[in-house]
Amino acid sequence: MSCIRGIIKPQRRRDWRFGRVFAIVLGAVGWSLYAAGVFRGDLVNAGGWGLVGQFLAAATRPEVGAEFLLLTCDAALKTLAFAAVGTFFSLIVGLVGGIFCSEVWWESVLGVGFGVPWLVVRGLLAIPRAIHELIWGLFFINIFGLNPLVAVLAIAIPFGAITAKVFAEILDETPRQPMLALLSSGVPPLSAFLYGLIPLAFPNWLAYAFYRFECSIRAAAVLGIIGAGGLGYQIYLSLQSLRYEEMWTLLFALVVLSGCTDLWSGLLRLRIGAPSRLDLNVLQVKSVQGGNSDRVLSGDRAIQFSLFAVAALLLFSFWYVQADFSKLWMPRTGELLLGVVEDAFPPDFSQLGQLFILCSQTLAMSILAIAFAGCGGIIFSFLAANNLLLAGGILAAGRNHNRWWGIGILVLSRFFLLFTRAIPAPIWALIFLFVLFPGILPGAIALGVHNLGILGRLMAEVTENLDDRPSKSLTALGASGAQVFLYGVLPATMPKFIAYILYRWETCIRATVIVGLVGAGGLGRVLTEQISSFDYPSVVATLLCFICLTFAVDMVSAALRRSLFSS
Repeated sequence: MSCIRGIIKPQRRRDWRFGRVFAIVLGAVGWSLYAAGVFRGDLVNAGGWGLVGQFLAAATRPEVGAEFLLLTCDAALKTLAFAAVGTFFSLIVGLVGGIFCSEVWWESVLGVGFGVPWLVVRGLLAIPRAIHELIWGLFFINIFGLNPLVAVLAIAIPFGAITAKVFAEILDETPRQPMLALLSSGVPPLSAFLYGLIPLAFPNWLAYAFYRFECSIRAAAVLGIIGAGGLGYQIYLSLQSLRYEEMWTLLFALVVLSGCTDLWSGLLRLRIGAPSRLDLNVLQVKSVQGGNSDRVLSGDRAIQFSLFAVAALLLFSFWYVQADFSKLWMPRTGELLLGVVEDAFPPDFSQLGQLFILCSQTLAMSILAIAFAGCGGIIFSFLAANNLLLAGGILAAGRNHNRWWGIGILVLSRFFLLFTRAIPAPIWALIFLFVLFPGILPGAIALGVHNLGILGRLMAEVTENLDDRPSKSLTALGASGAQVFLYGVLPATMPKFIAYILYRWETCIRATVIVGLVGAGGLGRVLTEQISSFDYPSVVATLLCFICLTFAVDMVSAALRRSLFSS
């Protein structure tokens, strides 16, 4: 009896925590809807429906003239090149920063414990991670002008800090037994670290590197909106001039580029045994089993071909971008940076009250966006999973099943998720501003649609990697498809789904800046205006508020994950 009580009490505590968190979430969503003005005033601009009709009709007749197709090809190659070069530098930053951010480095190699030095390194990398690449791009435009170097640095700096954090977590979660065996044999700590830990972490590093490359393509498209060039720039010009046929051609090119990268990444991850782009083991990144490192480092031809293709792509990208890296160490660059720093301090907090209001709007926008993206992502993730509705899948096993019906739903769902995540959130915001008045609601919907595509694909991979034995047992016992789904699939997937939603919320708060650029409200709008008018003291004050808000969301997200998933 005491054993039963020991089992029931933790379960009751867990159920109570879920109920409490659910109530908090509902309250936050309700407050966000109120802040967005959903319960008061007119939100819809009825005069914009005609433009929406023209925009949708243009999808059936995209511009296919030879001259414009050449322009589209050049823009796509430029976006790809920006993403490749930016990812290259972000991985260098991530590799170095990840090692110095990891607990295992300080404990096992330096033998000093992860105290103040570890906190200092993590703190230094947390600041660039909190600032969106668009803000970095606007800042570097003021320093370098419309130079390709702007897009490269704007991707490399924040993505490098993000990669360092993930690489450090992968290192800390990698099994340490081989390294400890080397240490006990008298091998120096640094050699034991390099030969006993790095090879085991490398497959997951490689998998995440390709995921980061996918993100870089989307970032390169966003940076085009501020004049960096590429598909984003051309899409923005076409939309501003209402040339919808040209815009659809560019959008299809962006979807094809993202789709090819997605396919390449998926095939490579399958070969190295890392089936998920970002594997969250509820609270932590789960490392690939060490046995797969041999395939990566020594023999698989498909992996070797991919690495060769990456090298060729990098050489082409550096040549195609033609970024003038000498500007980084030119005296004039140092003078401009020093001038910006002198102009920016002390920060101007005279509008602090207004900044607090904008912080609340930004927070409301992110909550609405992630709530929409989370609910939509869960629904479409099941439709896009290849082990549910297809013949032989979990929900089709042992039942009369139309094979083509399952294939059709799978293809349409995957295309929908690809399309929504390939199109940058500012473009979605501009489209929704056709029929919605400016404010945080169109920004929230735009971010929600974009993140729905990202979450839906990540969640689909969770479902595809499920252990199907419980579902098969339920089917063998005569359970219906609905019962198998409710008792065999949903409980196994929801913990990671919630972890992904909370993870994307941390990313979503940063992305509110990019929809603010096109008039969607929040801190992003005022920050864009301040940078454009060279009001650097106000920029610093706004950035400090934005960074504090980002850190607060990170802490709340981490606390929610601990509350939900701790025993």
